[in-house]
Amino acid sequence: MHGSASSPADQHPTRPAFAIGERELIVMVALIMSLQALAIDAMLPGLPQIAGELGVTSPNHRQLIVGLFMGGVAFGSLIPGPLADRYGRRRVLLAGLVCYVLVSVACALVTEFNTMLAFRTIGGFACASMSVVPSAVIRDRFDGDRMARLQSLIAVIFLIVPMIAPTIGQGILVLAGWRWIFGMMAVMGVLGYAWVALRLPESLDPEHRQPIRTTVIARNMAETFTNRTSLGYILASACPLGLIWGWVQCCEQLLGEHFGAGEQFPYYFGGMALFMACGNFANSRIVERFGARRVAHTALLVYILVAALQVYLAHLPHQSLWQFVPVMALSMMLSGFMSANFSSIALQPFARTAGSASSVQSFVRLVIGTVIGLTVGQAYDQSARPLAHGLLAAGLTSLALILWSERGKLFRRVIPPGMPRPA
Repeated sequence: MHGSASSPADQHPTRPAFAIGERELIVMVALIMSLQALAIDAMLPGLPQIAGELGVTSPNHRQLIVGLFMGGVAFGSLIPGPLADRYGRRRVLLAGLVCYVLVSVACALVTEFNTMLAFRTIGGFACASMSVVPSAVIRDRFDGDRMARLQSLIAVIFLIVPMIAPTIGQGILVLAGWRWIFGMMAVMGVLGYAWVALRLPESLDPEHRQPIRTTVIARNMAETFTNRTSLGYILASACPLGLIWGWVQCCEQLLGEHFGAGEQFPYYFGGMALFMACGNFANSRIVERFGARRVAHTALLVYILVAALQVYLAHLPHQSLWQFVPVMALSMMLSGFMSANFSSIALQPFARTAGSASSVQSFVRLVIGTVIGLTVGQAYDQSARPLAHGLLAAGLTSLALILWSERGKLFRRVIPPGMPRPA
């Protein structure tokens, strides 16, 4: 379990070698997951135009185009995991990509705002497999701190999309209008489907297939809720995720309008996402040396200090763009250190039921994250104060949950370097 994705040591003796190499697997998984980010970030510059053409009057109501998609992903994430544990990762992922393409086309054709919101909610629900199944694929092949390292590398590639998506969306707006943003998403979904269909082998061990029975599904999912370590880290990871989602929903208003970034908004947004990618890349370089818990716990404590600074700055009489951007970028970078490690620690106990565990963990994380994100977004009051208060509350809540999960002990190393891992 510690070699590359195609090493003989990783293979079950009764099945053929995993044909795809580790590097291609990382890039494929990252880009498939990033299609959901594309469905959010590419349209951020176009929200005013979409709202105007579809007759939306309240500025905060246009945030629902983003927020309801996230909510659909959250509630839809309960479905693909059990299906992937029964029918395999590949089939479920391909079905999700088909849904992504169809809903993107439907959104490109709408003429009424409520219809847009309905399609966005359905689209998020139907496309949840693109966030759940890739995590199960990685858990099928790797474990421990190595899994955390690969999750960080995936996040680095994944975060390229938020960096460039608003710029791409801005370019499409200038050349063709907002409907072609959804057309571009449909094309990317077709390309993703072709890549998975041609190159991704099935990673689920036939011996680990779970029957589709209510009692089995309920038992597998219940294991996630009754594992103290897993549950604590799931809940802890939901708090900073919710603040990132709240930031995404109000960033166009906060950066573009309140702080006056205007047409430079995509560049500020992409630059701040770059900091988050840098956090994930740095994590991938150090996590196997220091351990996922030590790295994540240190990042969380610094995150709380940075959030306190953001609260102070937000209450200054005239907070400037350059007082806000560096501190928010630092918070996003620290989130990069936390997210992959929290997720890997939470998923570690579930080798045979990684699909169901990933579904439950995604559901809990995304539902809580969606509620927090919608709350922060809708609380926007022409200042950075709601976001700053949310950042601090998220950090303190995450710390309390980690302390509960770890029974009051931070920075412990479960398996020191060089020690064999249990099968």
